[in-house]
Amino acid sequence: MRPVLKFIIPIMVVMAAVLLASGIVQTLQEDCRLRADLERLSVRAALAVETITGHALSNGSPGDLTRALESFVDGRQYLTGLAVYGAETQPLAATAGFGEIETAGESDMAGALETARASGSAQGFYLPIGAEEVYARVSPMPEDPAGRAHWSVLLYRAGFITERIDRIWRLNLFRFFALGIFVSLTAFVVFYLSIWKPAQRTAEWVNALRTGRTPNPRLDPGRTPFLSPLAREVSKMAVSLAQARAAAEEEARLRQSSDSLWTPERLKEFVRIKLNGRALYVVSNREPYQHIRRGNQIECVVPPSGLVTAIEPVLKACGGTWIAEGNGDADRETADTHDRLRVPPEEPQYTLRRVWLSKEEEMGYYYGFSNEGLWPLCHIAHTRPTFREQDWLMYESVNRKFARAVLEELEGSVEPCVLIQDYHFALLPRLIKNERPDARVTIFWHIPWPNPESFAICPWQNELLKGMLAADLIGFHTQFHCNNFLQTVDRLLESRIDYEHFTVNREGHTTWVKPFPISIAFLGNSSGKTPAGAPQSSKGALLKPHGVSAEWMGVGVDRLDYTKGILERFRSVELFLERIPSYVGRFTFVELAAPSRSLIPKYQEFMAEVEREAERINARFRTRSWKPIVLLVRQHGHKEIEPFYRAADVCMVTSLHDGMNLVAKEFVTARDDERGALILSQFTGAARELKDALIINPYDIGQTAEALRAALEMPESEQIERMRRMRDLLKDRNVYRWAADLMQELAAIRLDAVPARVNGS
Repeated sequence: MRPVLKFIIPIMVVMAAVLLASGIVQTLQEDCRLRADLERLSVRAALAVETITGHALSNGSPGDLTRALESFVDGRQYLTGLAVYGAETQPLAATAGFGEIETAGESDMAGALETARASGSAQGFYLPIGAEEVYARVSPMPEDPAGRAHWSVLLYRAGFITERIDRIWRLNLFRFFALGIFVSLTAFVVFYLSIWKPAQRTAEWVNALRTGRTPNPRLDPGRTPFLSPLAREVSKMAVSLAQARAAAEEEARLRQSSDSLWTPERLKEFVRIKLNGRALYVVSNREPYQHIRRGNQIECVVPPSGLVTAIEPVLKACGGTWIAEGNGDADRETADTHDRLRVPPEEPQYTLRRVWLSKEEEMGYYYGFSNEGLWPLCHIAHTRPTFREQDWLMYESVNRKFARAVLEELEGSVEPCVLIQDYHFALLPRLIKNERPDARVTIFWHIPWPNPESFAICPWQNELLKGMLAADLIGFHTQFHCNNFLQTVDRLLESRIDYEHFTVNREGHTTWVKPFPISIAFLGNSSGKTPAGAPQSSKGALLKPHGVSAEWMGVGVDRLDYTKGILERFRSVELFLERIPSYVGRFTFVELAAPSRSLIPKYQEFMAEVEREAERINARFRTRSWKPIVLLVRQHGHKEIEPFYRAADVCMVTSLHDGMNLVAKEFVTARDDERGALILSQFTGAARELKDALIINPYDIGQTAEALRAALEMPESEQIERMRRMRDLLKDRNVYRWAADLMQELAAIRLDAVPARVNGS
């Protein structure tokens, strides 16, 4: 044991010294940053108070000024008190919070005010008020028409700085102990296995494992490996990978009750147990694989779709059948006589059943009712929904056609599980349950659900709700959308709603309404290094084909849809360059825009407007070798998008309204280097999870421009801290966990004891 300690103790001492030094540097940097941020915040607030005071004193009384100050303070982070002084020692107007703090530190406050008055300029002071530190900003204001001078005093709680520093030290202490244990154990094992036993006996053990003569996997002290023979033999162990996979599946089965990482293997075993042999069926408008004819060749492509990104890993893990419209020009040639084929092509894992729609059906059901009616209705993005009776009739007809296809696939299955995707199939749950009341049916609504007043615009509101309520489980991305849905049902249909358990009981059928924030297939990579085989490109290499050279690069990835806030994003880039000219010629924003629903006039107009706006801004700022916006309008595959994610300094997601938005999560997943910043609209479901993004109101162009500045000037340490937290969250809440939560809820639902036909009456 003594030689082992001599080996470990120096490592521990060096590690402690490194962690102590890095902790000191980190806390000093964090303290300076937080204090600088607080002081900048106070400067902006003082300017706003100057405007408020001027209006209140010229148009009202001191009482009006007090109310204006209270309104200003309410909801502002860290700001706890505010007062306006004249020439007197007592404030002309003050908030309640100011009075409490002033009483606790009266002498300190008076001294600070006197010092600032004597200097004649704005001053900042850190004052000990009771047990907490307070930052006081004393700023002069212009004289009023009567020639009287006024001073504003803003008080901010500064105790959070100490709390943040303490948290860093606690984290470093935890790291020291965790790393100490890990390093000690590792050093012990390496020392033990590498030196104490002869190499020949170790080589014999590895050889026995490679050739199938299974030895005891736990080596006793007499059979420990030596590095050189082990290195020669370990390359031959590749043949045992099949055994490793079997072991991983077994491990997943044994760890169902733990909080370990959700993987495809674990999900597969979980679903097998929960569904108990019941088949899984997914229904969506968009198919996961499309066959396109290019010359004499047929190419299989993955259509750009967040839904495909999220759902396909579930089918790959669990198997089953995906039922979707086949709209590739070579889709019929690649399906069998029953319109089925096994996918993915390179390693088939589930069945794709294609449903064929005529041009008229597609125009009425998809472009008409779904995307000119329901899409703008649910997104409330200031685009008027259009409802036509002919579109509604086609929507009904296509839902019936899909119902027939689903029922054909369900033949022979007992208590199947059907997972219906999105707003294209609101009527489908009722059509399926009418014929197969034993089926467990879920509909997941990937877009927002509006408030009852907005939804009431739809002429066929009752039919849609009755169709959805035939499902056993309705899923949304957020609790807010669940609440909107329940309120809509409460307002429009006769039913019994249990707000405690979020259920709707109608005509003896119970429907559960729950939030399931969808995610992507992120298994995690905390190494900070790009995985082997991942696309790699520098900013220069990505921008050079477009005749642009830039030091900083932003990226946006969207369908060309008016809900994505692309115009607002471009205008924020314009304002950013206008406010900070030093970035002109050095920052370029790349928009990877996929054409969408181009047969709808509103989308045609929007595409033209986006192109005009990009060209207008470029014409204003461009130089010979640079322009601020690179607009790439075409379908981009994941392999094309990935290098932009990895090279960008900032990703902008500025949706005006969105159910989740997986682009934000894709960007975070791509950043194995833990660098870069994410600007994220507060109107996305992702904003409720990715708290370390820079959350903005996309309608506020100035705020978005300021967020862009903050992202580009964010210290590397803060980038790493924010990105690491977001990556850890996505690793924990990946799509496999989302699917497991959904399947668990669906499997737990007790079907109605005496199923009755759901007539929608």
